[in-house]
Amino acid sequence: MGLIPAIPPVDEAARREAQARFEVKTKPRGSLGELEPLVARIAAARGTADLQPLEAAIVVAAGDHGYAEEDVSAYPQAVTRQMLANFAAGGAAINVLTRRLGIRLAVVDAGVGAGTENATRGPAMSRARAKEGVAAGISLAGELAAEGIGLVGLGEMGIGNTTAASALAAALLPADPAAVVGRGTGIDDETLERKIDVVTRALAGNEDALADPLSALAALGGFELCVLVGVSVGTAAHAGVVLLDGFVSSAAALVAARLAPGSVERMIASHRSPEPGHAAILAELGLTPLLDLGLRLGEGTGAALAVPLVNSALALLAEMATFAEARVSEH
Repeated sequence: MGLIPAIPPVDEAARREAQARFEVKTKPRGSLGELEPLVARIAAARGTADLQPLEAAIVVAAGDHGYAEEDVSAYPQAVTRQMLANFAAGGAAINVLTRRLGIRLAVVDAGVGAGTENATRGPAMSRARAKEGVAAGISLAGELAAEGIGLVGLGEMGIGNTTAASALAAALLPADPAAVVGRGTGIDDETLERKIDVVTRALAGNEDALADPLSALAALGGFELCVLVGVSVGTAAHAGVVLLDGFVSSAAALVAARLAPGSVERMIASHRSPEPGHAAILAELGLTPLLDLGLRLGEGTGAALAVPLVNSALALLAEMATFAEARVSEH
């Protein structure tokens, strides 16, 4: 498929070298727990064990959804545009975190205002429109890589997008809608039942498109999801590390994994949200989340919080003394 760039294989020798270097640091073997395989995974992704903390960016893509017509959210669709303005003004949670942590923030208007169609009545968008969104994400990933960004977090905003993510999860895992549909913005029981029904009808109405991941994305997804799919595969193509946020960004990562299986080895899960579909997607991708704080905001907030954890782990490999250097007895 000409749309998807080639993704180089990860470097297993670099993974082994990173693991070996941790073995001779001044600590009991394995005592850094999950941080050690995390760094080894990044070494494999980057192609070297000579690692330093990575320059990081969070990409927040925003889009409106036709699903909002079905009253599946606790908030009106106008909130998407209002939050886009809030991002621009610097007042959102992700603005606070990226400022505090020194992370670059890129906000993309992927389709606010001119949102997708209601997928219960046919495809959310054309296949051509989905390809345009993916291509835009790939291009953005290339720009970030050229600017020295090695760690790219995924964020999103869009009223109705947990419905889109649920539909994609149900189609691609596959799973029963009731097993992956959650409360999103905090909906009540009645709205939850309606949301499950909406996903069920979207799957039934687009059944012929679901065997192909790009067609499934067009049929069920959102414009912001398309961009995040592109950012995922584009970052992987440049040997960057993709830091997933919550359920919605992980649904985009699942589509990316179906389009470019090699991209998964360059993904890290920042956290696990309470959305039931999130744990199912992470299990499918074989990813263990770094944090479990009950976060369900989106915007890339979980990814931003994980950046200092990732970079602290990289700094340990780069800066921690070995037993020989510190003249500490190893046995």
